Amino acid sequence: MNNRVRTHREAKAWSQGELARRLGVSRQTVNAVETDKYDPSLPLALRMAKLFDVAVPDLFLDEWEPKE
Repeated sequence: MNNRVRTHREAKAWSQGELARRLGVSRQTVNAVETDKYDPSLPLALRMAKLFDVAVPDLFLDEWEPKE
């Protein structure tokens, strides 16, 4: 999964620690999400989208397509 968390975070000039504080998670969690080492839970993805004022699909890009 490709995501735009880092892009949105940097646009607000927030550190990973600041984003983590606002989300109520660890900085390590933010780093893992940004580097695609961890897919966030649905509640966390929703909080991120709300914080950045975007839709979840605009924040997390999944290039998977069903096979025919």
